[in-house]
Amino acid sequence: MLYPIPLRHSLLALSLGLLCACAEQPASQHISSAPNTAAVAPSTPAATSRVSPSSPIVAQSFAQWLAQFRQQALAAGIQAEVFDRAFAGISPDPAVVKADTSQPEFTRPVWEYLDSAISTTRVRRGQALLNEHASTLSAIEQRYGVDRQVLVAIWGMESSFGQFMGDKSVIRSLASLAYEGRRPAFAQSQLLAALEILQHGDVQTAQLLGSWAGAMGQTQFIPTTYNHYAVDFDGDGRRDIWSSPADALASAANYLHSSGWQQGQPWGMEVALPEGFDYALADEQIRKPLSEWRALGVKNLPLNFAEARASLLLPAGHRGPAFLVLDNFRAILKYNNSTSYALAVSLLSERLLGGGQVIGKWPRDELPLSRAQRIVLQEQLSAKGFDTGGVDGIVGANSRKAIRRYQQSLGWPADGYPNQALLQKLISTL
Repeated sequence: MLYPIPLRHSLLALSLGLLCACAEQPASQHISSAPNTAAVAPSTPAATSRVSPSSPIVAQSFAQWLAQFRQQALAAGIQAEVFDRAFAGISPDPAVVKADTSQPEFTRPVWEYLDSAISTTRVRRGQALLNEHASTLSAIEQRYGVDRQVLVAIWGMESSFGQFMGDKSVIRSLASLAYEGRRPAFAQSQLLAALEILQHGDVQTAQLLGSWAGAMGQTQFIPTTYNHYAVDFDGDGRRDIWSSPADALASAANYLHSSGWQQGQPWGMEVALPEGFDYALADEQIRKPLSEWRALGVKNLPLNFAEARASLLLPAGHRGPAFLVLDNFRAILKYNNSTSYALAVSLLSERLLGGGQVIGKWPRDELPLSRAQRIVLQEQLSAKGFDTGGVDGIVGANSRKAIRRYQQSLGWPADGYPNQALLQKLISTL
């Protein structure tokens, strides 16, 4: 049978993906606590349009773009001397643009991510820092109502407790992304916010360093988040999230407090599901009081917080552990909108206090889908009438909803989890 051209391309990519999946282990996924800090020599700004398979069309030189942005920045209140000092000698960083356009072929499964995030070394270091900064953390708890172990867990996840904050110029990185990145408007808004930081005087240009994406300091704030939530907790007159743990931790607490953190309430809990449970309820949009989950037969729930509204999370599908997550988990998601990240922070925070052990077994025998395979999955679901909301290789809420509907049509557990068995079923019905 001759398939339409787009489908033939997808099936070729799928075949290659299947060969790669059999031949090698999944590639490592970038972890925020270990940003790419490789030094790159400055590039020469091009004066003409450039087109490459991995970058957008750039219709003006960097100098032309910079002149326009300078006018916008000055109109927004940035002082000319601040702007000119910040951009002295700045040229686009090709490593930043490459990092922005690169997408890993494989994404590590959640259990491998957690193994790395909640390592014995990180737990021990976090426990030592809980003791070392006990008085500061007590003061932060009192002011912002955010539990100290969560702040230390975020500290560990974001920068390995200040060890890996990124050494790239935030101005150069954001200018590169604003000039030729995937989201120029967003990068430009962050660049303007970075100039506001310099104008405020919290840090000098040479010290305004961060990741390739412009995340800064021990808590990896982007500039707009810094301007809204960074605080001077140590009282030295500067909001210094780079070299002051007190400022960094208090700033994170201020952000979580503003995101709805409930002091003393758990982030969630691991639960046991009854036989015959309707896995379609594992939808982040479905929030039920713990009392209702108990009535559905869910076990291992606390007796208090009965009316707290929780969502069911199955990070590895119905074969893996199950969690009910509350408002504090959603507050962590506002910090980093990744359920794997939020689960890692949550479990690490408990591990720092001696808990956080996952009882359920992870399906470690499963190979994750490659990006090429995820694209085919989305294309085939959409072709069968299960709209994924687009084909990009990213399995988000719309794709999970489409997967659930397809699983229900097959009479399978509708957990919304993409795996090799689901993909093979889709392919077998072509």
